[in-house]
Amino acid sequence: MVEPTQLPNAPITEALLDIQVKLPAGTDLAKLATFHEGLKQRYPSKQERVSWRGSIEIKAKPVAHLSQSAEGGPDGYLFTAVDGRQVVQTRLDGFTFSRLKPYEKWETLRDEARELWQHYVRIASPEAVTRIALRYINRIEIPLPMRDFKDYILTTPEIAPDLPQRLESFFMRLVIPDPQSQAVTIVTETMEPIGESSDRLPWILDIDVFRVAVFNPQDQAMWESFEHLRILKNDIFFKSITPKAKELFQ
Repeated sequence: MVEPTQLPNAPITEALLDIQVKLPAGTDLAKLATFHEGLKQRYPSKQERVSWRGSIEIKAKPVAHLSQSAEGGPDGYLFTAVDGRQVVQTRLDGFTFSRLKPYEKWETLRDEARELWQHYVRIASPEAVTRIALRYINRIEIPLPMRDFKDYILTTPEIAPDLPQRLESFFMRLVIPDPQSQAVTIVTETMEPIGESSDRLPWILDIDVFRVAVFNPQDQAMWESFEHLRILKNDIFFKSITPKAKELFQ
């Protein structure tokens, strides 16, 4: 494990703490809407959340044809803080708290999320927690010109040596299990377009760590597991960048 370092200018654009739940049968949106009571001064903006799922099926026999289906609709609410930097989601399948840039520190994120989670528990009375997750989206601005991605990022796409070595865009997704913590990490990397007058390459390092397990909604064990997820997230981040990249965040 790499010892984490407090970064004065962390590249985090958004940090999320997510809890998926099983709610009692009959829980509806009207009940979730009451979450806003008592929080209107801190989170005045309320917005309905809509979720959609679709599928496409191709059948070859007896006559080939294409069928499509879609389902979904409102499944919760988003409540946004006065400054627009903190957002709470209350859904029929769970709860999410997110902090937008500038990110302060883990303890601030955790404590605010935990207070809001207790309010969700009082309102929705979840029967069980089924999955917990932390997701940190980092935007690393690499100075140009640059000799090699690996001067800054250690996990990068590699082009076959006999092909042209220029890279205009890419998307890479790694799923990494960690048996010790019983968690899984999804690392997604991509790059945003470089502006015409920009001297920086925006590299996105998205780290999503989660654990599928059953917790009592009021149990301290869930929050202890979040601490382990945070350690794993830090380990992935600091092992993915070089000392030269760290200098960008000082």
